[in-house]
Amino acid sequence: MKDIAKRFPENPLLLPKDITPSREGFQVICLLNPGVFTYQGKTWILVRVAESIAQKEGVIFFPVLNATGNTEIIEVPLNDPDLIATDARVINYKGLDYLTTLSHLRLLSSDDGVHFTENGDYPGLFGSGYLESFGIEDCRVSKIDDTYYLTYTGVSNNGVAVGLRTTKNWQQFEHKGLILPPHNKDCAIFEEKINGKYYALHRPSSVDLGGNYMWLAESPDALHWGNHQCLIKTRQGFWDSARVGAGAAPIKTEKGWLEIYHGADIKHRYCLGAFLMDMDDPSKVIARSTEPIMVPTETYELSGFFGFVVFTNGHVINGDELTIYYGAADEFVCGARFSIKEILATMDI
Repeated sequence: MKDIAKRFPENPLLLPKDITPSREGFQVICLLNPGVFTYQGKTWILVRVAESIAQKEGVIFFPVLNATGNTEIIEVPLNDPDLIATDARVINYKGLDYLTTLSHLRLLSSDDGVHFTENGDYPGLFGSGYLESFGIEDCRVSKIDDTYYLTYTGVSNNGVAVGLRTTKNWQQFEHKGLILPPHNKDCAIFEEKINGKYYALHRPSSVDLGGNYMWLAESPDALHWGNHQCLIKTRQGFWDSARVGAGAAPIKTEKGWLEIYHGADIKHRYCLGAFLMDMDDPSKVIARSTEPIMVPTETYELSGFFGFVVFTNGHVINGDELTIYYGAADEFVCGARFSIKEILATMDI
């Protein structure tokens, strides 16, 4: 299956070895799905850094944040009958789920959009409180007026939910807490109000009824969300048959609001597609990709911590050029360019 992505020849742009662990004794296991924004003339990424400690034979370790905000290491023998460790990402111990890694967010900037470095003046963002005790993940950044809105996945043994922090200077942050309860993630706020209201895409999930569908919500203040409407569903037999979720903030085009989204099939292959919403009423979907616009094909997309994955929640727009930054195989940060007109041309409008 061919796609229309023009991948950076420098890919992968960042590997786990390029990031210094957040504390002594930790190691960076993988880098995932950066949020992206421009600030002070540079391209910035807010990359998810997943860490753990070196494992040893016969034992599994996994980190969590305790009530004081400090990292606690839980150690379990692999032969413990209460341990289920068949997934590289999640384990179950005594009936409770835990992540094998603990994630936080790190800021890196670039003058050319290709070579990224950390600046010690801009601190990383870490989980805070019992509702983020398993870390924070997959941040999306939306700028409205002079404020940046950071929506991210807060993870704990209570579930997976959407948190919000805001900033104007990337050094001081206001922690707004959870804005959408479990089980919910993939939240992207539109970068301008529509008819005086904030709008956001999000992905609640239901195990017993419904599915991993994309929803639309509106708000008077970006904190209290309501009038939820189901917008995009999975499609049996298609590349997005198992789950769908939002990428970054929708892109305003002359045709309507364009959203780049991820979809996965029953074999857990993640691709990227697009859909278009009405400019004045985003609850109306005008068009949607039949075929994906990006498919995991490169070695760094097929093989990694969790292979056959391309996943984006951040981009930069320059006229018709859309540069997306994406997580590849749940381990590397990569880049690719698209033509917005070409994306629109793949859909029947």
